[in-house]
Amino acid sequence: MTDASPLPTEAPVRLVIFDFDGTLSDSGDWFISVADHLAGIFNFRRVSGGEIKMLRSKSSREVIKYLQIARWKLPFIAWYVRRLVGRNVGQIELFPGMPDLLQKISAMGVQIALVTSNSEDNARRILGPENAALISFYAGGSSLFGKAPKFRRVLKRLGVPAQETLAIGDETRDVDSAREVGMRAGSVLWGYAAEEALVKTRPDALFRVPQDILEYVAKHR
Repeated sequence: MTDASPLPTEAPVRLVIFDFDGTLSDSGDWFISVADHLAGIFNFRRVSGGEIKMLRSKSSREVIKYLQIARWKLPFIAWYVRRLVGRNVGQIELFPGMPDLLQKISAMGVQIALVTSNSEDNARRILGPENAALISFYAGGSSLFGKAPKFRRVLKRLGVPAQETLAIGDETRDVDSAREVGMRAGSVLWGYAAEEALVKTRPDALFRVPQDILEYVAKHR
């Protein structure tokens, strides 16, 4: 784990807000499998297998620009993808170690929330009842670049200050949104964005394996 600590870390961590796709759920291969279908429906640039590695090294905004996706289309694409996921939840599983991670964070007395562009129903079905029950609050259906309002809603509902919250995601936009709200930001390296892209955003911590998250939260209790 790399702890960059660009924000003060004296405050304890009382709440961890997870992203879902690419952070808790291993949905990357499924998204790649439907990319051509989405490009045909929404008329944006198709991606070859050789371009995927290059795109992972770009920021979220750079990827949107490269694919030539008009910003006004993003809410419609997100809505359509949520429907596709709902019909294919059996093809998407959690990353190894995620159930244990959620259980141990909860056992520390730290609250867990989920903020995702996916739907709450899809997330609950992929998590399964036991794991889903460990999450105190769900904020699903966020826009691709609109997580900050959802973060604020979670903080208000759970009564936890931003400085006592750690937001964890796998894309550069997750770090940007956490910064906008004043939360600490952690980035996992097993999701979509490549390490070099995430490092440029200067998250408070980079997590290479789930155990790194447990150690960070325990250290900042």
